[in-house]
Parts: sequence; C-alpha cells; structure tokens
Amino acid sequence: MDFDFPLRKIIHVDMDAFYASVEQHDNPDLKGKPVAVGGGSKRGVVSAASYEARKFGVRSAMAGYIARKNCPDLIFVKPRFERYKEISQQVRSVFFEYTDMVEPLSLDEAYLDVTENKKGNPSATLIAKEIRQKILDKTGLTASAGISINKFIAKVASDYNKPNGQKTVNPEEVIQFLEDLDIRKFYGVGKVTAEKMYKLGIFTGNDLKQKSLEFLDNTFGKSGKYYYYVVRGIHNSEVKPHRIPKSVGAERTFFENLSSEVFMLEKLENIANELERRLQKSKIAGKTITLKIKYSDFTLQTRSKTLPYYIAKKELILETAKELLYQSTLENSVRLLGISLANLNTEKKKEEQKNESVLVQLKFDF
Repeated sequence: MDFDFPLRKIIHVDMDAFYASVEQHDNPDLKGKPVAVGGGSKRGVVSAASYEARKFGVRSAMAGYIARKNCPDLIFVKPRFERYKEISQQVRSVFFEYTDMVEPLSLDEAYLDVTENKKGNPSATLIAKEIRQKILDKTGLTASAGISINKFIAKVASDYNKPNGQKTVNPEEVIQFLEDLDIRKFYGVGKVTAEKMYKLGIFTGNDLKQKSLEFLDNTFGKSGKYYYYVVRGIHNSEVKPHRIPKSVGAERTFFENLSSEVFMLEKLENIANELERRLQKSKIAGKTITLKIKYSDFTLQTRSKTLPYYIAKKELILETAKELLYQSTLENSVRLLGISLANLNTEKKKEEQKNESVLVQLKFDF
C-alpha cells in the first residue's frame, strides 16, 4: 500500500524491567530471583517487577500484599529514584550520539527520530541494534526496541521481542502488521475500551478497519478518529525533543488513613512545598489547581478551580487546595492526597493535522 504522508524512521527504546533490573544489577544476590521495587506492606504498591516476578503475575501498580500472595518468595526493595535517574542519563547520552531528536517518555523509554542521524547510517534497524549494545556496555542493563515509520507502530513493536530484543516493521509490512494486531496491543486502548470493542466484534486491527469514521466517532468520541487513522498506519505525531508538560503535580500516600480535614492540612502543606519546588525548577506557572483525593476504598475524586492569573507560589497553591478540600464533605477516610497545576504558561495551541489522500510510491531502507 502507498502512504499519503512522509515516512520517518522512528525507534522506540524501552529498558527491560528498568527499576527491578537496576536493583538486580547493583545487588548480584538478587539476580535470577523474583524482585519487586516498592512496598510489600498492606498499603504498599509495586512500582516495578522483575521478569522472574512477572511469571507469577506480579505487575506494576499491584498492591504489595496481593503481589506477595501471588509470589510468596517475592523480594521487595525500596525504590532509589536518584540511582534510576543517574542511569537514565547514561542511557540518554547514548541516544544523543545518534540524534538530537529524542523524546523521553519516562526514565526508561524514549522515541528517537533517526531519519537523518549523526552517524549517516541509512538503517534504523542497525542503529537500534548499536544503541542497545552500547546501553548494555555502559550500564550492564538490557533494552528492547521497536522500529517503524511512526511512533505508534514503533512503540507497539518494542514490546514484541522483550526482553533484550527488537522488532522492525518495514513500510511494506505496516498494513498487514496492523490488521493482524490484537486490539489489546493498540497503544491507547485500555482494558475498558478493549472490552467495549469486544462487544462490538472488534478483536483485531482488521476488525477495527472495517468500521467507518462516523461509527468510530459516534462510539468512541474524539478517540474514534485516532483509532480510524492509526489502524491505517497514519500517525503524524512527530518526535518532540522538548516535550511541553500539560500539568505538574505532587502527591502523597499515607501510612494511616486520614478521617478529618484538620489532619490533612499539614499533609497538604508538604505537598504544596514539593509542588512549588518542581514548578520553580521547571520555571512553570499555571492557572488551574486540582486536588486529588483517593479514599480508603480506592475510589478517586478530583476537585478543580481555575484562577484568572498564573500562580507558582506555595501560599496561593495551598490556599486554593484548602478551599477545594472544604468544598464538600469527604466521602470516606483518605489514603492519598495530591495537588496538580494545569493550564500552564508553557502551553501552545496545537495545529490541526490534515490527512489528504495523495498516492506516492515510497521506498525506505530500514
């Protein structure tokens, strides 16, 4: 099939079980054993799990006590974010040897546009292989990669041959790859959406492709257009070296549930202090403050207020957060509080992307 948009050479690099792998690397006694980074207590949560732990169904965001129940021999280690950041910087330094078009998604993954690269290498596949080897040599850790014509397909592909592998989806393979793809593997399709699609008889990319744009719009709202185009290999989002954050926030989970607003004020002040520090570091201010409340039964509630001016100081943040806290009666005891600031002074209006049908025969050396 011909494509009606410019083809790029995109690599998605994803470190393998990053936090847990760092712990196993730094402590050889943990190698080959089921490891979870996080807390194993009743209130603890798994931040990351080694591949040995994943065999027992241990996953990130899982409650610690459930993880331990699934895997009685599970070893919990406390997270060391400064160490993870240190290694992440080492990994990124490898990326910049090849291109300045690097868009980090988190400490352990990033997109790279190597259409034009510093090595003058026409093969994105070989570049990905070199990058993974250099990461291993530099950090002792493995990474996986996906290579294709856009960010969506590259991200999906990077999960195919994990751990320590890579997959290239060449331009001429894109359509078949997407048609055969399990709908659960589509980036942006979560559990709830997947179940909704199942009920509509949509199990694969090919099933999705049979649905009209109008049907997808009516059924999935603004996401419908996204699904319509990505299944056709159209995803025009460029690699953005300087990602502009849409919000900045901080939150805290408590060892004991809090049942009164009075007990929460000190916690909110600490959270506001941390948020102010992050805002100052990034030189960001915002207008919309959101208070996040997670109750003891894990239900989540958010309360927001938009001010007519930008703020970044803890005093104003705290004042508004308190106002939101007292806005209505708490539904239950509280296990987590968070404050975030959005509607930032860094935001810019996005230009609408147009998809025009122009048949162009393109060949690319991947």
